[in-house]
Amino acid sequence: MHQKTIVVSLMVLSSLAPVSAFGADVKGMIISRTGETLIVKSAQGNVTVVLTDSTTTKDDRGLFGLEKQQMSDVVLIPGLKVDVEGTSDDTGRVVAKTITVDGDDLETAEMVQSGLHPTAEQVATNVQTLAAHREQLATHNEQLAAHKESINANRQNISANKQQIQENIKDIEEHTNRFTALSEYDVKGEATAKFDVGSTKISAQDQEELKKLAQTATGLTGYIIEVTGYADSRGSAAMNTKLSENRAKAVITFLMQQGNVPVRHIVAPGAMGEYGSTAPNETKAGQAENRRVVVKVLVNKGIVGS
Repeated sequence: MHQKTIVVSLMVLSSLAPVSAFGADVKGMIISRTGETLIVKSAQGNVTVVLTDSTTTKDDRGLFGLEKQQMSDVVLIPGLKVDVEGTSDDTGRVVAKTITVDGDDLETAEMVQSGLHPTAEQVATNVQTLAAHREQLATHNEQLAAHKESINANRQNISANKQQIQENIKDIEEHTNRFTALSEYDVKGEATAKFDVGSTKISAQDQEELKKLAQTATGLTGYIIEVTGYADSRGSAAMNTKLSENRAKAVITFLMQQGNVPVRHIVAPGAMGEYGSTAPNETKAGQAENRRVVVKVLVNKGIVGS
């Protein structure tokens, strides 16, 4: 009789063991959800909870939680505290049978979740803004590089201009010294050749005057001939300067070819352009007087018998 009692007791225990071994009760907070799977952070660690069509979600309300309210599983969101009753499967997951939530805690979780969504959108917007700023910075960098090239080019131009200015100053000093030195000379003869508008052709009458002046010069000791060209004020200053220079060169060529004056006795031609006019440029008669080349025969005052 005693043995039969032991056998029956063992059979009862063996039939009850699977139920108690696979039963599970998890309390904690949902930290993530993917479809039908929840990750609940409990005192024992993170537990994976699986939802099925048989899972019931409820909210205990009223005094001592005696009032029950059925809820959809859509309320199971991260940040919500839950009490999960179910069974464990072979992989250690808990298949939920009943999930109990707190209504007040659900409201808090919903507020947190609704706050997280705009934050995520704001992050995405900030990322786009940063990308746009990077593009703008890249454009600015290209512009800065272009400005640097332009600055370097300007520096080179400034350097070249400085060099040209120094050369011009040197030329001016040479011309100034040359004409200053001429003040030490006496004028032994002078002739003026007139020109038509824009022309460098010497008239027949002026050619005769230049020949006579050349004969006078070649009969003197240590003479030099100064040739200076002028123009009226019509046209640009640069054009008038060039025209006055060409007129002076035409006279020098005539003196060398027709007057037999050696080039070593001729001072480099002066080109005054429209400056140094002797008559008003407002009238045609005045302009005609200003279109001229002045030729002077000079002899140093220190030469005896000059």
